[in-house]
Amino acid sequence: MKLKFNLIVSTLMLSLILSSCGQVMITGRKQILLYSQGDITSLSNQAYTELKTKAKPTDNAKYNKMVNDVGVRLTGAVSKYCRQNGWESALEGLNWKFEVFKDEAVNAFCLPNGNIVFYEGIMKITNTPDLVAVVMGHEIAHALAKHGNERMSQEVLVGAVGQAVSSYIGTENQKTQAVFGLAYGLGSQLGVLLPYSRKHEYEADRLGLIIMAMAGYDINVAPKFWETMSSTGSKQPEFISTHPSDENRIQYIKSVLPEAAKFSGTDFSK
Repeated sequence: MKLKFNLIVSTLMLSLILSSCGQVMITGRKQILLYSQGDITSLSNQAYTELKTKAKPTDNAKYNKMVNDVGVRLTGAVSKYCRQNGWESALEGLNWKFEVFKDEAVNAFCLPNGNIVFYEGIMKITNTPDLVAVVMGHEIAHALAKHGNERMSQEVLVGAVGQAVSSYIGTENQKTQAVFGLAYGLGSQLGVLLPYSRKHEYEADRLGLIIMAMAGYDINVAPKFWETMSSTGSKQPEFISTHPSDENRIQYIKSVLPEAAKFSGTDFSK
């Protein structure tokens, strides 16, 4: 009986996988996306609403303007690129919005619905448009590459501690917690899951630089920015906590600069 049950489960999972394949823009990497974009967007909206009840918006006009200006320029450029190059699916469910919260955390993120949040703590470090673009390009890349959906799908497939399974078949509240926790590194980071998370971070670094270049920002500030972050000796920022070592990251960023540079001088930001 148990063998028959396992066979049924395996067949169902294989069917899900075969019917849920996606592809990341530009990199072409194949991925498994078990959740519909509608579900992901709905869950992200709920997570953002809950976050807003706990966080206060900044009253720093300079921070707000810089984040909004950079955000409009980055998302405008990459959206234009996607529409002109057959990657419209990457934009599905993304309604870009930019906000700065009054919090000293060195943190920033982009939910899978396009809500981009910076904290005052990181604004003190990213004090120029180019530096804001380094961080924001990385976070936009996560959303465009559907990393939140993929991470949750991976959790479903491995059944990590039952958390993702309950999010897939559980209550709306459980799903909301899962999309905000698992997709952004607050859930399980054990075993097979950690390499996947690192893969996402590398991919976001690569795509983030390309998005910067599309929008006309100086991609050459990126290595120096991360070198500075590393040399401070401070605790690693939350938004890169799943990334490999600083040295490996900086080497990787330098290695993909030539590819990103090919997108400089394009008209996508116009």
